[in-house]
Amino acid sequence: MATSKPADKSAAKTAAKASTTTIDATFLLPPTEEIQFMIEEWVAEDVGIQDLTTNIMIPANAKADFLMNTRQDIVIAGIEVAAEVFRHMVPESKVKVLVKDGTMAKKGTALMRISGPGRGLLTAERTSLNILQFMCGIATLVNEYVTKIAHTNAQLIDTRKTIPGMRMLSKYSACIGGCRPHRLGLHDGVMIKDNHIAVHGSITKALAQARALTPALTKIEVECDTLKQVGEAAKAGADVIMFDNMSAAMMTKGIALIAGRAKTEASGGITMDTIREKAESGVDVISVGRMTQSAPAVDIGLDVTISK
Repeated sequence: MATSKPADKSAAKTAAKASTTTIDATFLLPPTEEIQFMIEEWVAEDVGIQDLTTNIMIPANAKADFLMNTRQDIVIAGIEVAAEVFRHMVPESKVKVLVKDGTMAKKGTALMRISGPGRGLLTAERTSLNILQFMCGIATLVNEYVTKIAHTNAQLIDTRKTIPGMRMLSKYSACIGGCRPHRLGLHDGVMIKDNHIAVHGSITKALAQARALTPALTKIEVECDTLKQVGEAAKAGADVIMFDNMSAAMMTKGIALIAGRAKTEASGGITMDTIREKAESGVDVISVGRMTQSAPAVDIGLDVTISK
């Protein structure tokens, strides 16, 4: 059966971007058992021998009711991971999640209700808040970048610049915010940089080496910082050419030089002030390391009621 086509490529791209915060990115999350193991390590790191203050100040049979809410406008990411902290560490607790990942939550929005043993919930609450503030921070910052380039055909992508041990949670959060993953790790793509080129003597020779041994369906990308390198990489058959720390004007020249022979990536020195201009150059993808490397944590709080 025939289907209607978008009026142009720009319309199709806009339609795709409209759904970025509602896609199912759970394939990027670690398995539940692994998340639970991570939670145990996080809580153990925080507690040490015991939660001294809670055990001194809170009666053993006290009950607690928590209401988690956001104190600023944020994009929700990791809400189920945060809820699992309470569910796993305090099995007797009752947890009700009030929002879904991808939600654009306004300041004051209630995110989760938790009730159960006071001591256990108070001991776990900082870990739950920490991970949610971290993941929402990434998604919120990513969404800000995405908004800056929504009028272009450029796709925002993340990088391998993640906190050790937090790679997949970070990439999941970035995806929820509206970008797509670059490489998940060193294993799933070939990235030829200046040191590799130096070993082989030229981009052409380095690409020949990579092409001879790289699995047939795996892409090969070459990092270039001059237009001369761009021309050589395109001629030698690179799948993707990275414009490393190039100006928008220089990238426009590079895209013309490539003439459709390779996909293009802008990387290096991309900020909230420069990303719009870089996107308008016509580049295919833009990678920003700061999104997963140093996104600021968002402000989320807990209103607590303790009853003896």
